[in-house]
Amino acid sequence: MSFIILFECRHAIHFIHFSFVQFNSNETKPQYKRDLCCELNLNITMVLIKITSLFALLLSFITVGLGQRTPTISHITQEQIRDIGGQVDLDCSVHYAKEYPVIWQKYDRQKTESVPLSTNAGLIVKDSRFSLRYDEATATYTLSIKDIQEIDAGWYQCQVQISVANKISAEVELQVRRPPIISDNSTRSIVASEGESAQLECYSGGFPVPKISWRRENNAILPTGGSIYRGNILKIAHVHKEDRGTYYCVAENGVGKGARRNVNLEVEFAPIVTVPRPRLGQALQYDMDLECHVEAYPPPAIIWLKDEIQLSNNQHYKISHFATADEFTDTTIRVITIEKRQYGMFTCKAQNKLGSDEGKVELFETIIPVCPPACGQTRYGRGASLAPSSAVVATALAPYAAYTLQRIASTRH
Repeated sequence: MSFIILFECRHAIHFIHFSFVQFNSNETKPQYKRDLCCELNLNITMVLIKITSLFALLLSFITVGLGQRTPTISHITQEQIRDIGGQVDLDCSVHYAKEYPVIWQKYDRQKTESVPLSTNAGLIVKDSRFSLRYDEATATYTLSIKDIQEIDAGWYQCQVQISVANKISAEVELQVRRPPIISDNSTRSIVASEGESAQLECYSGGFPVPKISWRRENNAILPTGGSIYRGNILKIAHVHKEDRGTYYCVAENGVGKGARRNVNLEVEFAPIVTVPRPRLGQALQYDMDLECHVEAYPPPAIIWLKDEIQLSNNQHYKISHFATADEFTDTTIRVITIEKRQYGMFTCKAQNKLGSDEGKVELFETIIPVCPPACGQTRYGRGASLAPSSAVVATALAPYAAYTLQRIASTRH
């Protein structure tokens, strides 16, 4: 470039010198002088235009050459995965950035917020776990984190601030292995009516992403079949009362022991009444217990009836209910000091919002008292007097004993 400019300049000077010599040697020719002056002015103008163009071209080359030295980030560490308590080095190599600030910051992609950690070779954050090294030979800024905690997981950004409105950056993600934690938006308990569908959901945080599986208490068979179901959502298309109970949501990712949540499934169903002993006998003036087993949810209202009349606690009857579980209730009515009119059919009836059911127990008269509940005592009328049980039995058996002895005697003769 400089050679071209110098050649053009020398050519112009030589031409100007020749023209002036010719001008001076022809003083007697005024017309020729004027033509020569015009030609000289024209050539000088052309040379100046060429010189200006060449300088402009040179300036553009210089500008382009300077533009190629804009700061760049040549290397950034790839994704890193570490355990809690571990250590990591994050490298950022830059070119042509000596006159610009180089910043490490933790960057939240969701909130688009950042926390500056360092600038050039100086650390900003006051945390002994963080340190910064600068290698001048490779222009590499290394952010080091030791004793890694769960909160350190996230994106780290290396940034070169060129101007207020111009910057270049590169990012690296730090993943921290974390044991599973069951999320709060997972199902804790659920109530469904028999025949409806039910959906049990389980979600978990942690890294690597935990795998979710479902089991039942005592490894019972799941409504979906099998003893294990894998997936976040356990869906039961048609719930049956046998499906009620405790389900286990288990989250595992190979870090720690995993996590588990108990999910209780309650199934609403109409009462089912069963009678363990449909016929019971007892002698007059003795007590007798009549019993029904009721299975239902929600817990039902239970009543006893005789001859379509509802019975209640009084001197003739005592009604008791014993809830053995949320769905099971044993109900008993004690007939006190049985009278003749109290023999017959008794009905236990259970009802909830989904329906009702009933069972029947027949109480009939016997000559011999039944024990229990008639053990060790007898009753006469409404006033009770105690007597040894052996005497009671002997009195009741006396007619049969005499008849038996008479038959034996007649047989011998």
